[in-house]
Amino acid sequence: MSPQRRRLLAPALLGLVLLGAWWALAAAAASPLLLPGPVGVLTRLVDDALAGTLWPYLAVTFGEAMGGCLVGAVVALPLAVAIHRSAWFSDAVQPFLGATQAIPAIALAPLLVLWVGYGLVPVIALCALIVFFPILVSAVVGLRMVAREVVDAARLDGAGSLALLCHVEAPLALPSLLAGFKNGFALSVTGAVVGEMVMGGNGLGTVLTVQRDAVDTTGMFATIAWLCLIAAGAYSLITWWERRSAIVEALT
Repeated sequence: MSPQRRRLLAPALLGLVLLGAWWALAAAAASPLLLPGPVGVLTRLVDDALAGTLWPYLAVTFGEAMGGCLVGAVVALPLAVAIHRSAWFSDAVQPFLGATQAIPAIALAPLLVLWVGYGLVPVIALCALIVFFPILVSAVVGLRMVAREVVDAARLDGAGSLALLCHVEAPLALPSLLAGFKNGFALSVTGAVVGEMVMGGNGLGTVLTVQRDAVDTTGMFATIAWLCLIAAGAYSLITWWERRSAIVEALT
């Protein structure tokens, strides 16, 4: 079987297994208030898509997740280069970076409201804080895995610090960087929903809060499915680009 067919068939088979398990659990629950079945959730998804009522909320959540991922990357990537290039800087900041991961993201939300206020900005800031560390770690690991012989050869050919980074280190570290972005965007979607539920907003997190208060379990499952589609779509898009990248193909 070709790799292309396997990439299509494997997730389809797993999806069927998961749907079967979901249907069985929903039948055992005997009440859609406890666990709605896949048919009811799919019907709600189609109805919401045709009615267009969730599109504005979905666009807000997607924008927050994308903005947070970009802001987190803008901060994380230069810091990763500094950690890679300077042993002193690496030894100084890494213990503190590790300590920051002990702070729950939801605990920062009230502080962001206090410092920034309500609205789009604090939610994007929360998303950036969540995605910062995964992107940073992936970038540092990718840069450190570049073969020392390749770096030394480039320096002997006269490559300066910036040229070495742009033409040697960054391309060779690209698979790790893309893995960090795939992980980061999925976490950014989570951050957007948590931010909206804690700090308010006009995205799917707010929709989930309203549905929870109305005990609309089917609606909550449908909204969660939209969130999964956003994250899975972004993940698949990056994976598609990665498989068609000449740089990644040359490294594998």
